[in-house]
Amino acid sequence: MAEDSSALRITCTAPVNIAVIKYWGKRNSDLILPINSSLSVTLHQDQLKSTTTVTASRCFKEDRIWINGKEENIENPRLQTCLREVRRLARKRRNSGDENSSTLTLNYKVHIYSVNNFPTAAGLASSAAGYACLVYALAKLFGLEGELSEIARQGSGSACRSMYGGFVQWSMGVKEDGSDSIAHQIEPETHWPELRVLILVVNAEQKSVSSSSGMQTSVKTSPLLKYRAKIVPQQMAKMIEAIKQRDFETFGQLTMKDSNQFHATCLDTFPPIFYLNEISKCIINLVHSYNSYFGQTLVAYTFDAGPNAVIYTLEQHVDEFVEVVKHYFPPEENGDQFLKGLPVKSVALPEPLKSSIHMDPIKGGVRYIINTQVGPGPQLIEDINQHLVGEDGLAKE
Repeated sequence: MAEDSSALRITCTAPVNIAVIKYWGKRNSDLILPINSSLSVTLHQDQLKSTTTVTASRCFKEDRIWINGKEENIENPRLQTCLREVRRLARKRRNSGDENSSTLTLNYKVHIYSVNNFPTAAGLASSAAGYACLVYALAKLFGLEGELSEIARQGSGSACRSMYGGFVQWSMGVKEDGSDSIAHQIEPETHWPELRVLILVVNAEQKSVSSSSGMQTSVKTSPLLKYRAKIVPQQMAKMIEAIKQRDFETFGQLTMKDSNQFHATCLDTFPPIFYLNEISKCIINLVHSYNSYFGQTLVAYTFDAGPNAVIYTLEQHVDEFVEVVKHYFPPEENGDQFLKGLPVKSVALPEPLKSSIHMDPIKGGVRYIINTQVGPGPQLIEDINQHLVGEDGLAKE
């Protein structure tokens, strides 16, 4: 933080979350109220995170925002909602005499600098991490504590789940004002230490149909989406129990079935939406072939609104399954950069396993793999050297 209260800097990080019971479709687009509850796993920030520095100063003429080095339109309605709601809550707390509220002048303009260390808008929940980070940083700037997921939800629906670590439920709520459509943690990141997450990056390019646009079309045209909303409550109950019991067989099967149903809903939308590509489908077949060989669910896939696969498995299976992926999707040129994140040991694949998988290798089909695990929620960065901006409020070189 700068010493001068006229130029206060706060830097925070926030995680990506990957849903195992998906959110798809809004019953209120302005407040971002979902048509079904959802449940996600928060990924560790050592591998994937958004970092945001918020600076407030009497010298700033207007609010401004930069994302990954490029200035964006601050008039984005969702950004404006987050800024307005945080300031409104800060003003309310201050007027009530809350001793913890910041002394920062509420009419100071803010400059926001945000970067992701992973592909943006490629179906890896970048907006969830970004808006969670923004709301958390603004809250720290204005001295707010407590429940913030309602505000984060109004930036990006799934951002409310990135306000917590571990295993997180977003309850759809029933109130028209959205005050009960909030997230809460069902288990902390320490609950299932053996659980691992492999992200198979197939395509890091921006997806052709945004999630917001896709949801709107699905709500209007997909009969399957209406059916899905009816059965999600029982699926949620089963998933929560599987997580609490650390039952990977049930967890994995529910995760894959929900992913399949989500993409079936996209196909049922008119005109249809294709987030999966041919490599995605090959990964699905590979997972089922691998599980079939062992006669149990050892790995499970899920795909958000993009072609990139997120694989859940247990620590003891990581080395072998990564070797399977490398065998069937050998890297084109970046062999030394193919594996990122937590270390993976090279192992020999049993010949019977290879012969049981009827698939020809596809060179370069998977660009790289990120090996990560379950992680905590947003973090405040105390080290002033990690601010994205200098004391003048401008981006560091």
